[in-house]
Amino acid sequence: MNEMNNIRMTLSLFAAVLLGMAGASAQSDIPTPGVWTANGPVHAMASLGGMTYIGGEFTHVGPHAGHGVPLDAATGATAADFPKINGPVNACVADGSGGWYVGGRFSMAGSLPRECLVHILSDGSVDPAWNPDFEGYEVSALAVSGGLLYVGGNFRRVGGQLRASIAALDTVTGDAADWNPGTNGMVQTIAVSGGTVYAGGSFTSFGGQVRNGAASVDAVTGGVTDWDPNSEGGRVNALAVSGGKVYAGGHFLRIGRKPRSYIAAFDAVTGGLTSWNPGADGVVHAFVVSGTTLYAGGGFSNIGGQPRGRIAALDTVTGNLLPMNPGADNAVRTLALSGTTLYAAGEFSDMGGQPRDRLAALDAATGSVLEWNPGVDGMVLALAVSGAVVYAGGEFVIVGGEPRNRLAAFDTATGGFTAWNPGADGTVRALAVSGDTVYAGGEFTGAGGQPRDRLAAVDAVTGEVAEWNPGADNTVLTLAATETTVYAGGEFTKIGGQARNRIAAIDLATGGVKSWNTGVSNPVKALAVSGTTLYVGGDFYYSGSQYRYFMAAYDAETGALLPWNPNLNGKVSALAVSGGVLYAGGDFTSVGWKVRNRIAAIDLETGAAGLWNPGANGRVAALAVSGTTVYAGGEFTEIGGRERGGIVALDTETGSATDWNPRMDGTVNALALSPNAVHAGGAFTGMDGNDWPYYAQFELPVPAYALRYTAGANGSLSGESSQTVNHGSDGAPVTAVPDADCHFVQWSDGVTENPRVDVNVTGDITVEAIFAMDTIEGEGEGEGEGEGEGEG
Repeated sequence: MNEMNNIRMTLSLFAAVLLGMAGASAQSDIPTPGVWTANGPVHAMASLGGMTYIGGEFTHVGPHAGHGVPLDAATGATAADFPKINGPVNACVADGSGGWYVGGRFSMAGSLPRECLVHILSDGSVDPAWNPDFEGYEVSALAVSGGLLYVGGNFRRVGGQLRASIAALDTVTGDAADWNPGTNGMVQTIAVSGGTVYAGGSFTSFGGQVRNGAASVDAVTGGVTDWDPNSEGGRVNALAVSGGKVYAGGHFLRIGRKPRSYIAAFDAVTGGLTSWNPGADGVVHAFVVSGTTLYAGGGFSNIGGQPRGRIAALDTVTGNLLPMNPGADNAVRTLALSGTTLYAAGEFSDMGGQPRDRLAALDAATGSVLEWNPGVDGMVLALAVSGAVVYAGGEFVIVGGEPRNRLAAFDTATGGFTAWNPGADGTVRALAVSGDTVYAGGEFTGAGGQPRDRLAAVDAVTGEVAEWNPGADNTVLTLAATETTVYAGGEFTKIGGQARNRIAAIDLATGGVKSWNTGVSNPVKALAVSGTTLYVGGDFYYSGSQYRYFMAAYDAETGALLPWNPNLNGKVSALAVSGGVLYAGGDFTSVGWKVRNRIAAIDLETGAAGLWNPGANGRVAALAVSGTTVYAGGEFTEIGGRERGGIVALDTETGSATDWNPRMDGTVNALALSPNAVHAGGAFTGMDGNDWPYYAQFELPVPAYALRYTAGANGSLSGESSQTVNHGSDGAPVTAVPDADCHFVQWSDGVTENPRVDVNVTGDITVEAIFAMDTIEGEGEGEGEGEGEGEG
């Protein structure tokens, strides 16, 4: 038996086990921890053996980390344990004890509700006691000084008090201090020096005084000082204090009532504009100072009169540009310094001519790019260093990982993506597997570096693109494969150079288009094969010259249109076959004049809608059947009589939704089953309030079996005579204990082991211990001799 047959047999046995199991543990709503995800929508999935293949719009895959992550300062490795934050992180600062204060636009940190502010302890846990009463849009700036956390952003209440976009919180309790200057706009940056707090942003009033974009406040009283740089027509993004000067960077072209392009310096006491004037040709986002060196990051390409790609080092005294010149290919948003290492982060994918996805470490003196290279999939907005750890926050959700252009595969046991990497140059909309090949369809014109018009065949192990190349003239939306044929549906009117209206049959070995040529009037969106029949769903109204509203059935070999005609009133997006039933999902509201809202069970022979009627209030886009459960994905918020966001598990008998409820926040486009899990892909970015984008894996309920042991005549049992054991687990020992003058013979299923331990249980077990009375040695012989002597 070859490997593929073994895989099919395993899957078949698994389905049989599900159907016959005595019970099962509840299915978890939480995705499997450690499973990698993608950075863009997933439209298609297919499972084969221990692999699950995904296709879509993504370009990167990796471990899901949330929006903030602690990284090893030397290696870039992600910390083993940290709370995932479910929204963008704009600011972070070390707490001085190995932990972090983090601010942004989020509502959860780990499993705890935290609105825009959180304190993460040194052990990676969320501080259970520190939870400021935050009301507002976001936190953009943080600074720690003298037992207080200064907070800036866009908010109206924090720490139990009304505070207009700036506040000081107790670092232990989270309570707001009396300090309360208030402002009428967003605070973007905060710097503390001695007894003064400097703030920059987009405000025009501060502490009741006119202040445009920058202000300073007494750190004790909250009173606004006379310091007034007056940024005209541009936000202040960055402030740094050193050597009696305050350095300001932002969007301004005029500040201190004089021209200054994006960068300037002021006397820290008087607020007078100094002669320091390097000038830049683009926005400045970030500063960090070391001695007489000011490091600047932003969107500029020239500063100090010389080319500098978005990062530069300036003399704090003269404003002269220093030699350090790594150069980034996109904006630098934040900087942090630790010893001789300068950490830079932002939107770039290249630093110093080396690939660096939005995070890089540089030699602070020379600008040489260091090996440190964690890489993330989205913009980084915040950096802070404490000891041997760098905390990074932003809009990313993946840390590390690998580039994968619209096609990827992962190991279903470990959750990690594999080396399989054919790549496609456009969106992948459909996947199917047959033998050792993965077939892909979509909008692409190239795969694996070779021209492939919207159809490709890829080796399931190596990722090499096969010579199979029929080509389609428009999008392929759905695929189904048998051992001899690949069926394709979509928007095309030609395939393999031959006219085929939106549906075609292609030789699996050669890629040649078969004579099978039925055609439908509008796009085909779903295909399913059962025996010798191909079932088709989509947007069409007729096939050939006969009306078929949104669904049709064909002879899979000849292409002949069959009489089967369920007659729906709306589009069909998904099909799945199980146990003589065709499950259909889409936008329809009736099947054969019976009310069926967007999901139905249709008889494979008659085309009649069955009694099964969960009903959904939004489109059903994906279906998969496992034993007595139908998994459905789509755009709905209610189905099976219960509120369910985008995904649901339905009972095949009643149509009722089970208790399983991940609560996706967006559309589920695709579902796939592997022996131990259900896989969901789509346009969702989170579930149940937690950030989790585009792909998730959920463990299937573990089958549980009943073990029943009884004792026959002349004996009893010792141990647990009634047990419940999960699939693949071992039972507890049970001993057959014979009565006096009796002995154990065997169990009723022929097992002679005693004590008995049933291992790797895969089904219910009911057995009886069989006993027998002992035979007394010599008893029969003595009786015979006595009888003979009496007769004589």
